[in-house]
Amino acid sequence: MKKGVNSAWLLHKINTMIYINARFLSQSITGVQRYAIELSKRIKKLNGESITFLAPSNSIHHAIAKELNIKIVGKNTGFLWEQFDLPLYLKREGNPFLINFVGIGPAFYKNKLLFIYDLAFKHHPEWFSYSFRYVYNILIPISLRNSRHAVTDSNYVKEDIIRNYKINSNKIDVVYAAPSSGFINKNLDKEKFILMVSSIDPRKNMIRTIKAFNSVDSDYKLIIVGKKNNSFSKINLEDELLNDKITFTGYVDDKELINLYNKAGMFIYPSLLEGFGIPPLEAQTCGCPCIVSNTTSLPEVYLDSVEYCEPYSVESIRKSITLLINNKERRHELVEKGFQNVDRFSWDKSAEEFQKILEKVKGV
Repeated sequence: MKKGVNSAWLLHKINTMIYINARFLSQSITGVQRYAIELSKRIKKLNGESITFLAPSNSIHHAIAKELNIKIVGKNTGFLWEQFDLPLYLKREGNPFLINFVGIGPAFYKNKLLFIYDLAFKHHPEWFSYSFRYVYNILIPISLRNSRHAVTDSNYVKEDIIRNYKINSNKIDVVYAAPSSGFINKNLDKEKFILMVSSIDPRKNMIRTIKAFNSVDSDYKLIIVGKKNNSFSKINLEDELLNDKITFTGYVDDKELINLYNKAGMFIYPSLLEGFGIPPLEAQTCGCPCIVSNTTSLPEVYLDSVEYCEPYSVESIRKSITLLINNKERRHELVEKGFQNVDRFSWDKSAEEFQKILEKVKGV
């Protein structure tokens, strides 16, 4: 009898516990890590003690790790931890339900929910290092087939996944991203600079942006915020493209970034491919007018609240920059439309939507 009670208790524990792959805490914060962190904080509040965060030993965001009360498991880090240490630990725990916010997830573990933010690695392998694109193109389809459910960040990506991997539409849902609560309009005086915020990788279209900026006759400067990611292929910036009107800041913390958004005369995001694209929302929250690409998910997210450009055309980018420099009324119009657009998104709303998906998939 006692054995039966213990078995029933163990089965109940396995069925109710939710584990989250928190390997993202060992990575620098870009859009997908920010997405994972913001949803994780809220999911923990919604689910209490039934949520456990599992991480490798090399987490670098210690305050967040403490807030999430992460549990360190395994001896490896990185890819080896995710593919070997993590599933081995889960097997010992009875193969409970796992949420993977970032990356591939343990590809052969089946009781999981997988987030996929875009298929850039498939459409543009030239943007990535050989090892990254090789691993992703092999393991993402396997991990997706082995998942109970998938979530992505826009309808554009959902349709792209369905089209490329023949996934049933009922097996994938959309949960939008949002700007973090710290991004606010401080009503600072605007300065004559254009702000670009992105990791330094080919998809962000930096070379065309710099060429377009250099062809504009104005006293504006260009400030580029972001750091190099080793997963991406190299960007070769010719020396003749760079001048004293262009500044690379490298990584900046959120406090400094918020000030830059508030001071910038405009924000530019001419990305070639985005699953969602958080930075323009951050800029809009801070009262900054935006220039955004007219491609992939961006029109879905930004509607009529931005000035659009054709990202493969230097001339189109130049015209958009020139228009906003010379048209104060248009800048003010985009600031107001930006505030209206931001109201469509919040992390609390996204967490509630994700909680409904959990209830549907797992019955929590």
